[in-house]
Amino acid sequence: MTFTVSPETLSKINSTHRQSVPALDVPVRLLLGPGPSNADPAVVAAMNRQPIGHLDPAYTALMDEVQNLLRYVWQTQNKLTLPMSGTGSAAMEATIANVVEPGDVVLVGVKGYFGHRLVDMAGRYGADVRSIHHAWGEVFTLPELRAALEEHRPQVLALVHAETSTGARQPLEGVGDLCREFDCLLIADTVTSLGGEPIFLDDWKVDLAYSCSQKGLSCPPGSSPFTIGERGLAKMDKRQTKVANWYLDVSMLRNYWGSGRVYHHTAPVNMTYAIREALRLVSEEGLETSWQRHRTNAEKLWAGLQDLGLSCHVPHENRLTTLTTVKVPDGIDAKAVTKALLTEHNIEIGNGLGELGGKVWRIGLMGANSKPENVDRVLEALGQVLAKMKG
Repeated sequence: MTFTVSPETLSKINSTHRQSVPALDVPVRLLLGPGPSNADPAVVAAMNRQPIGHLDPAYTALMDEVQNLLRYVWQTQNKLTLPMSGTGSAAMEATIANVVEPGDVVLVGVKGYFGHRLVDMAGRYGADVRSIHHAWGEVFTLPELRAALEEHRPQVLALVHAETSTGARQPLEGVGDLCREFDCLLIADTVTSLGGEPIFLDDWKVDLAYSCSQKGLSCPPGSSPFTIGERGLAKMDKRQTKVANWYLDVSMLRNYWGSGRVYHHTAPVNMTYAIREALRLVSEEGLETSWQRHRTNAEKLWAGLQDLGLSCHVPHENRLTTLTTVKVPDGIDAKAVTKALLTEHNIEIGNGLGELGGKVWRIGLMGANSKPENVDRVLEALGQVLAKMKG
């Protein structure tokens, strides 16, 4: 049987749908905002290799390497540690989806935009969501967390270690011990801290954690670290209901990422190449060296901002070294500054998010972008833009 198209139909197709599209041309920016950061050239080169099958023995060997490297950067021995196929929000949702059942009390510490996102996600899975709050840029103390656990008796406590909207770092030392005392799981958001800030998941007794690829790892977005410990797995295995999200169901994914290699979904092969290379670079540099590099460059940025007459939103002791929130001076249009930096200096920094919209800028020094020359460049450009606006 031959398929034919009338001349009239063919003419209509060509005239209506065919378009002349130029070849892809993407500007090269210096990305010093809240993410993504610029991908390391070695990571881009790795990602540009030809894909192989997601069940190919060569690929499953790469999977093992990625898992081992993730355990290193997170400082955990959790067997089930893997990159979720998706951006950081997918890994975030995976932590909630797998250990939260309808009716479970989930306590969320809200001190920024992403605490609110955790509240939203937990509610969608039928949790009895409770929340405690601090002003955006502040952090919770152990006595405050103890009082909240005593009051709410949750099955899960979720805290944002690195709040991307505020630039604040939540101390986690001692929180895991509290959670064991009150028999609840601890979830930690390390999206903006992994690779750049000290993290010790096992020492801190964190039960589940998630991150992303495009910030401290200097990898394109799309492959997002996830880990779950034995206490989390025990709760998941005792579920009375199926995990409500099929794609993120770890009870099935562990059969693919474990020794069985049972097909679940087609893995993003090239993103696995990319995150494997990104993690290799962190390992090659060494965690302590990476953490110190981020600290040194952040301190240089903070001193330079002070010289410009600018102040930081978060107190020094709680600031992230990967992301700094800078207070917008009175009379300055925050968005006009970020636009000028992009159009005149080819530098991207972030505007404020949520409650901090129009009040702060967010400057990221993440992964490969955490360099003294980048600090100098953004400070010089910011100084020029502000001087022009002030007349």
